[in-house]
Amino acid sequence: MDERQLRILRELGELGSVTAVAEALLVTPSAISQQLRLLQRAMPVPLTERQGRRLVLTDAGQALAGAAIEVETAMERARHTVAEFVDRPDGEVSVAAFHSAGSAFFPLLLRGLAAPGGPLLTLADEDVTQDEFPPLTREYDLVLAHRLDHTPRWPRTVTATTLLREPLDVAMPADHPLAVKRRLTPRDVADQPWITAHDGFPVLATIDAIATAAGRRLHLAHRINEFAVVAEAVAAGGGLALIPRWTMRPHPALVLKPLSGVQARRHIDALHRPERIARKAVRTVLAELRRAAGTIRGQG
Repeated sequence: MDERQLRILRELGELGSVTAVAEALLVTPSAISQQLRLLQRAMPVPLTERQGRRLVLTDAGQALAGAAIEVETAMERARHTVAEFVDRPDGEVSVAAFHSAGSAFFPLLLRGLAAPGGPLLTLADEDVTQDEFPPLTREYDLVLAHRLDHTPRWPRTVTATTLLREPLDVAMPADHPLAVKRRLTPRDVADQPWITAHDGFPVLATIDAIATAAGRRLHLAHRINEFAVVAEAVAAGGGLALIPRWTMRPHPALVLKPLSGVQARRHIDALHRPERIARKAVRTVLAELRRAAGTIRGQG
């Protein structure tokens, strides 16, 4: 039993014939008869009976047709409620981001959407490996995730909007011998100690690419995920590190140098489940994220 079958039964009670119902619903009489048969199979008593050439409702059919009015009313109310939810400009929107993206995007997002009547933001930080970002879209409306150019694309279960394609530069103390170079190659940095992320995090793939291009293993002295902590460790002489060019605040004791010979760039993408974008509030936040990305790129 479904909503359409109940509507057909109700129309039959009002119009008095299968042909008239078919004309009203813009379908064939055989389609109406088929739906009535399916509905009848689900009922323990007859819903219709013949009176001459007419098909009319039994007492049970009339009772079910009356209930169908309540069902249609409830369904229409539900559809209206969903439509209001989808179209609300001030609905709640949850956004998660890895740390450096949160540091760069969250303040701009909060300021850009501060006006009354806009989306109600709930923000969260999520420091996870690349393959753990897509599952977060079950929990959050929008997830800011990062991946490198040469790492696998996001699965088709999520929609990705690229906000930034951000270079990763080599960070070092301002007085480091390599600081005089305009650009660095893998061979320049291969004999240096390195500070890098834990296994499974995208930046590590670029470290592996540097080692491959240089033809030697790198000395991974420290494993730190949070770039703000990495910057302090580099400034204290703990080693070189890859630092994002735009989403990290400049450190007064560090210089950043571009790296040649390997792909050293990450995508910052906004991931979401396809159905989430049906909500006006989510679309508003995504548009603000795009504007914020332009601001971040322009400040770099």
